[in-house]
Amino acid sequence: MLDSAVLAALASQKRLQVLQWLKDPRAYFPPQRDGDLVEDGVCVVFIARRLGVAQPTATTHLQALARAGLITSKRIGQWTFYKRDEAALADLKRKIAEEL
Repeated sequence: MLDSAVLAALASQKRLQVLQWLKDPRAYFPPQRDGDLVEDGVCVVFIARRLGVAQPTATTHLQALARAGLITSKRIGQWTFYKRDEAALADLKRKIAEEL
């Protein structure tokens, strides 16, 4: 059965957009001073800027995706970096196919 936290996280167009951007971060975000875009994830500042929202709003969206297990976070210095959890997303796709 599909988890309601996952479905709630996916109910936002902004969160779906973030997942799409994180699929190929080098295509959507500039190089970072700290952390590799692919290995470490994308800094919340860059995600907020791309979404056109304040950093706390971006953090709220990212935390919803993280609670749903769809992305992971990593602290580097004072910043948090986010990347997709590809195994969790593959499992979600499988569950959706089975349920529907």
